[in-house]
Amino acid sequence: MPHAAAPSVDVFTVRTAGVGAAVVDTLATLLSYEELARAARFVRSVDRDTFVIARALVRTTLSAYGPTPPRDWQFETNAHGCPFVVAPQAGTPRLTFNLSHTTGLVALAVTRGRLVGVDVERVDRVVREDVAGRHFAPEEVRDLRALPPDAQARAFFEYWTLKEAYIKARGMGLAIPLADFAFVLAPPAAPTIRFVDGFDDRPDRWQFWQAWPTAEHRLALAVTREGPDHAVPVTLTETSPEALVA
Repeated sequence: MPHAAAPSVDVFTVRTAGVGAAVVDTLATLLSYEELARAARFVRSVDRDTFVIARALVRTTLSAYGPTPPRDWQFETNAHGCPFVVAPQAGTPRLTFNLSHTTGLVALAVTRGRLVGVDVERVDRVVREDVAGRHFAPEEVRDLRALPPDAQARAFFEYWTLKEAYIKARGMGLAIPLADFAFVLAPPAAPTIRFVDGFDDRPDRWQFWQAWPTAEHRLALAVTREGPDHAVPVTLTETSPEALVA
């Protein structure tokens, strides 16, 4: 994996279906004791394996950006539970990352000196309640419900992944009300964001990026930039659990 240049964001994905037990066991040797304890608490083996693969992806990838071996990376969390590389290992500009996983796929975004958030969702899963009506901004609900019924389910994940990526990049999670900001979708242009009056942020400092890493998975990225005329390059690379072992 290449070292990231300061102005870029590198996104890595790993498919998690059908990974052999021997590979997962080898990846588990890279995890900390605390991570292994967390993995052991999962009831379903598929969830445990996904967790191990995700944490191993973080550790092996970060080692391409700094001199720390995978097993030795240390992390701290803020008041909202968002993880960061500890300051002595993060370097300058500070090494930052964000992780997301869903059924069948893990995604990791890595950069330096920027806030970054990533979210990935499987778009064929059933959303059994009116999440949009309860949590989205009114204009998002309006635009979503203006679509043909057979298009609304997939469009829901366009908004959801973008909103998740943004609140994760802010490091605050659901402490930020989802209805306080709205995304404007006008493909092929990149999504843009709007905030309610008095919201503590500026639309022009954010860049949003989307991808289909598989036919079933929608991915969204949020990253800070210097202004609307300063685009941040984004690369997407698929790797495999077996490659993480090598």
